[in-house]
Amino acid sequence: MKHSKIAFLDRDGVINVDYGYVGKREDFVFLPNAVSGLKQLSSLGYKIVIVTNQAGIARGYYTENDFHKLTSWMLSELQGRGVEIEDVRYCPHHPEGIVDQYRVVCSCRKPESGMITGYLKNADFAVNEMILIGDKFSDLYSGKDAGIDKLFLISDNSVADNCDEKLVFTVCSDLLNVVQHL
Repeated sequence: MKHSKIAFLDRDGVINVDYGYVGKREDFVFLPNAVSGLKQLSSLGYKIVIVTNQAGIARGYYTENDFHKLTSWMLSELQGRGVEIEDVRYCPHHPEGIVDQYRVVCSCRKPESGMITGYLKNADFAVNEMILIGDKFSDLYSGKDAGIDKLFLISDNSVADNCDEKLVFTVCSDLLNVVQHL
């Protein structure tokens, strides 16, 4: 029986400040209203799945181990604040990376939908109960390609004005604002 609500969220620019290639604890700062928004999503019955491109690994800015350490810390911080994250999916690849093993074109790097579809293979879900929240159009295209209709862009309206007409989404100021639109 398909009944789970799933919220797919990008990390950098949605949950934390996107300083560019955030791979270490000292560079990670939660965005205002991010934790509150995550709590509200959970209270509405959404399973939260983070889907994040991590090209900094392929570019050699930090290691995959650094990413895992940061992710463990983030999950612990969120759990301590009453937020459970169902899963974290990440793509360490980039076609122009300097680390050979990660210099590939793949199906998991957004705007491709591999991180989402990979999760959905083993999930109990209803397609009309899925949302995607991102801060870049590549996030939204990934969700659309995976069959998600409810797309949210965390941005100011000036960025949203430069979008492809085929992409239908709601612009929100932050995660708490997304919840107000559900």
